[in-house]
Amino acid sequence: MSYMPIRKSVLATNEIYHIYNRSVAKESIFSTQIYLRKIIEITDYYRFRQVLRLSQYKNLAVEPKKSYLKSMRDNPRLVDIYAFAFMPNHYHFLLKQLVDNGITNFISNFQNSFAKYYNIKNDRNGSLFQNSFKGKRIESEEQFMHISRYIHLNPVTSYLIDFEDLKGYPWTSFRIYYHGLDLFVNTGLVLENFKRKESYNEFVADQVDYQRNLALLKDLVLE
Repeated sequence: MSYMPIRKSVLATNEIYHIYNRSVAKESIFSTQIYLRKIIEITDYYRFRQVLRLSQYKNLAVEPKKSYLKSMRDNPRLVDIYAFAFMPNHYHFLLKQLVDNGITNFISNFQNSFAKYYNIKNDRNGSLFQNSFKGKRIESEEQFMHISRYIHLNPVTSYLIDFEDLKGYPWTSFRIYYHGLDLFVNTGLVLENFKRKESYNEFVADQVDYQRNLALLKDLVLE
């Protein structure tokens, strides 16, 4: 069943937010390349306002699919995506809302589409994500830069990979920044703060030990 994620506060248009949510019972859901390809496809598709569900679009014949894709790209985007990280049991986005209710609609479609796909693949029923996603408004350029770095370092902070592997790691948008890939992530707003692209890599690398220590202290306090 489709549902709209519950929000206790209003998300303002033309504001930037750090959006994140977890799977139910912290189930590991972003765990294979198959799921990665699907979640990237879903993210790219639903950042636009849609008439057809992704499954309906994919079932179109070649020419109607091309026609719909062109019309879709002419539609207003719901969000601008500056960074993402898909961790085993949660996700992060750094987003700008471009139209009213853009973030809520994007996250609703994103979560529902992936949940349907995941449930079918795993002969599973029920909700996959916690009902209420979290959203924190970005209040300054400094905070914007820090959150982009925080999101990109998530798999390093969690000891899933070493920092040296982050540039090729497909579960975050860091490799898009590092290699200058032409994907749906808007890298311009971050990179305009640096004279050269390599400086952003250095900016992110500078925080690895500090962020890992913070995560360790948080875990110790929670225990």
